Amino acid sequence: MIGFADEALIEVRSGNGGNGCVAFRREKYVPHGGPNGGDGGKGGDIVFVVKRNLRTLAKIRHKHCFKAKNGGDGQGWNRYGADGEDCVIPVPPGTTIKDAETDEIIYDFTTASGDERFVFLKGGNGGWGNVHFKTSTNQAPRHANPGIHGETRFLKLELSIMADVGLVGFPNAGKSSLLTFFTNARPKIAPYPFTTIIPNLGVLRIDDESDIIIADIPGIIEGASEGLGLGDTFLKHITRTSCLIFMIDCSDDNYLTAYDTLCNELANYSDELMEKPRIVLCNKIDVEGAFERAVEVADRIRKNEPETCVIPVSVVTGRGMKDAQHNIIKLVNSQQKTENVFDNKNEEFGSSFMKSRSSSDDFDDTEIQYPGSEG
Repeated sequence: MIGFADEALIEVRSGNGGNGCVAFRREKYVPHGGPNGGDGGKGGDIVFVVKRNLRTLAKIRHKHCFKAKNGGDGQGWNRYGADGEDCVIPVPPGTTIKDAETDEIIYDFTTASGDERFVFLKGGNGGWGNVHFKTSTNQAPRHANPGIHGETRFLKLELSIMADVGLVGFPNAGKSSLLTFFTNARPKIAPYPFTTIIPNLGVLRIDDESDIIIADIPGIIEGASEGLGLGDTFLKHITRTSCLIFMIDCSDDNYLTAYDTLCNELANYSDELMEKPRIVLCNKIDVEGAFERAVEVADRIRKNEPETCVIPVSVVTGRGMKDAQHNIIKLVNSQQKTENVFDNKNEEFGSSFMKSRSSSDDFDDTEIQYPGSEG
């Protein structure tokens, strides 16, 4: 998403109504014809329409001012002025419209279905032509109404990406690689921190009728909720996700504290984030010694959060990725059905690597034994 923008300050103006016309019939054999001035046309409206294929506010931010067309003036022979064309502003799902001065929320596009419409400003009504002012005592009125002026407002648009799953992790933890592995997205991937500087979206296809949208959020660092690093600019993009995937780099020295640090940053930003169901993926187990570290991470997390599913994976080699995909799908489906997340997950998918598995497409039984368990 080149030129990504999640905020925009704009000016919007609805159209003015057209003026009414003062006119009279002037025909050869009708020397004293009555009034026949037509009405002015209605001014155009300001309309916001959500479009599912949009992912950024960049085009809106660069345009700044949006004006609807004015209504046409009325004309003789009772000809009405044309109505002004509406100004239709397409926005991505998850866009919030606020008053730029008071920060009051005016409208929130929380649906991702597309084509939801919101008429924000009505155009001014057209003025009446003099034909409306004819009376028994005033057969030739020389008065018509001017059109009503439209409105002008200054707005602030904010975008919170709508996704089913949000990826959370430190820079270079493998979030973009995971998105590439599971979806059709092709974010920039490189072996250095902050490769991702804008949110990326990908679609995990389940079947012909359903899919899961995954959002890769730029890496979080300690203090991000207070503005450090990329700051809290992108933390808002995971507030509307149904669930979270925590990516832990088990080849890094901070592998034991990474999960707690990430949770603290999310909690400092919003308590609501910590209530979302989650999966923890211990990545890079292809690196020497990383698998043993993944076991330590799992042991540490499960002591405090026994319901949290922890899975060792290597995005590079694909080990554990099939198991991770099964559990991501199950997590999203369970969340959508408002059921208990991961009921019987160990028996159904064999995802807990706290216990041995009798068969696996990704691991040998001897390799994934939890320390102290018997195979």
